[in-house]
Amino acid sequence: MLADDTLTVAVRVKPGAARVRVGGRFDGPYGPALVVAVHAPPVDGRATEAARLALARALGVRPAAVSLRAGAASRDKLFVVAHPDPVVAQALSRLRDGSGG
Repeated sequence: MLADDTLTVAVRVKPGAARVRVGGRFDGPYGPALVVAVHAPPVDGRATEAARLALARALGVRPAAVSLRAGAASRDKLFVVAHPDPVVAQALSRLRDGSGG
């Protein structure tokens, strides 16, 4: 969802993964979510922080542009991205709509 030059991204975090990966779709409580696999364990917010950094890198924005909106203690999270690239926003919109991404 794009509003006021921000993008809200639903994410499903897979902690303890063998490799960091951003890609895939998971139908979660916030609707279609982008899957983010991270090395970090789900302890003391480490997986959340790793997911925030991986998402920023994948979207090509500074880490400071990505913040957690909901889901601090859950695998299902909402991140807000400030000033996303319009092409990225469109691709994530297609993911949500189920028309590829």
